[in-house]
Amino acid sequence: MPTDPVGRFLTALDPEHREAVRSRPREEQEHLAAAWERELESDTELDSLDELSPPAAEAEAARRVLRNEPG
Repeated sequence: MPTDPVGRFLTALDPEHREAVRSRPREEQEHLAAAWERELESDTELDSLDELSPPAAEAEAARRVLRNEPG
């Protein structure tokens, strides 16, 4: 299991989005991973989901980050 933020973020993504994010420059990947970590820390709904299934909470946060990404 990856321990760096980008690796953890990529793991939380579904395979299609994972490949799309991997094709981006490293700087963009780091930006998305930082947004993902902020989402995990700040959203109280994810806290409840995290208690039941940490991978599900991480995946939901990853989906939200990509959905809210400008562009």
